[in-house]
Amino acid sequence: MSNRKKRGAASTLMPQTRPYGTEDVKPTLKTLAELTGLAVTTVSRALADAPQIALETRQRVRRVAEEIGYFPDRAAQRLRTGRTNVISLVLDPHEEILGYATSMINGLTEALRGTPYHLVITPHFSDTPPLDPVRYIMRNRMADGILFTRTEPSDERVKLLLERGFPFICHGRTELATQHPYVDFDNYAFAYEAARKLISAGARKLCIILPPDRFTFAHHMRHGFMTAVREAGVPFEIAGDVTLDSKSEEIRLAMFRLLSETSPPDGFICGGEVSALATMAAAYDKGLHLGSDIHLVAKQTSGLFDQIRPRVETIYEDLAAAGATMGRLLLRRIAEQPQVSELQVLHSI
Repeated sequence: MSNRKKRGAASTLMPQTRPYGTEDVKPTLKTLAELTGLAVTTVSRALADAPQIALETRQRVRRVAEEIGYFPDRAAQRLRTGRTNVISLVLDPHEEILGYATSMINGLTEALRGTPYHLVITPHFSDTPPLDPVRYIMRNRMADGILFTRTEPSDERVKLLLERGFPFICHGRTELATQHPYVDFDNYAFAYEAARKLISAGARKLCIILPPDRFTFAHHMRHGFMTAVREAGVPFEIAGDVTLDSKSEEIRLAMFRLLSETSPPDGFICGGEVSALATMAAAYDKGLHLGSDIHLVAKQTSGLFDQIRPRVETIYEDLAAAGATMGRLLLRRIAEQPQVSELQVLHSI
C-alpha cells in the first residue's frame, strides 16, 4: 500500500510535456508569449520585425525563439499574409569566376540575417530558357522576391517581372528603355583601367578575353577596352575562339595558339581568375615569363591570386558586397515602393 502511494505521488511530479525543441513538442506563438510575458499579437509583430515594436523587444523575442527552436508555420503564415518569407536566388553554374556562388550567397545571407526571410537557391542550366525558373517561382508563388545574375541587353526576365510588378533585383544591367532595379560592377571601368595598366607596364599589343556576347557586361568590357586602346593607339586583338565561359583547357590552347603567331599580344586582360590561370599556363608552355615577356591583368574575386608568384596585377570585384547590397535592396522593394533610382547601385573598381 505504502509503495503504491509513493509511486502515485512520484508520478504527479513528473513533467507532463517534453522540453521545447524536441520532436514531440513544437513551440508556438503562444509558447513565446508565455515565456516573454507579451501578448501573442505583440510576439507575432516582433517576429515580423514590425517597426512599431521596440527594437529591444524584437531582439528579445527572436532570442527566445532561437533558444526554444521556434519556427513559424509557413503554410499558415502564407495563408494569413500572402507572403512566403522566402527570397529565391536563380544561379547559373559556371566556372568563369571562382567562388562566385559562395561569395554571393554569403553576402545575401548576411543581408537577410535577423529578418524573417530565408534564402532558397534555384538553379538555372544553360540548356533551358532563362525564363523557366522565373516563371516557375512566380506561378507557384515560391518566393516573395527574386534575385538573378548574368543579364542580357533585352532581358526577358526583367521584362516579365516588370510587367507583373514582381519584386526583383538583378546582378547586371540591361539596355531596356524601362528603368529597373539592379546591382552591377563597373566592367567598363575594369577593362579600361586594365588596358591602361598594361600599356603603362610596356605592353605593345593587347588582347582581351570577353564574356559571351549575349551578356550585357560583355558589351561594357568591350567598350572600356576599345576606348583605352584607341586613346593610346596600340594594336589589339579580341579573343575570337573562346570566351570567359569556355573551359579552362580550351582557353589555354587558344592562348597558346595566339602566342605562337608571328606578332602575338604581350598584354592580356582576363575577366576572371580561371581565364587568367589558363593564359598563364599557355605562356609558361611557350617558355615566356610573366612580368617581362608578357603582362597580365585579371579580375580577382577570391584570395587565390594573393598566393600566386610572380604576382599578377589584379582588379578586385567584391561579390559578397554585391550579394549583401542585392539582399538589402530587395527587402526594401518588398516592404515599400521606393523610386527605381533608389534601387540601382553600380559598384566602382
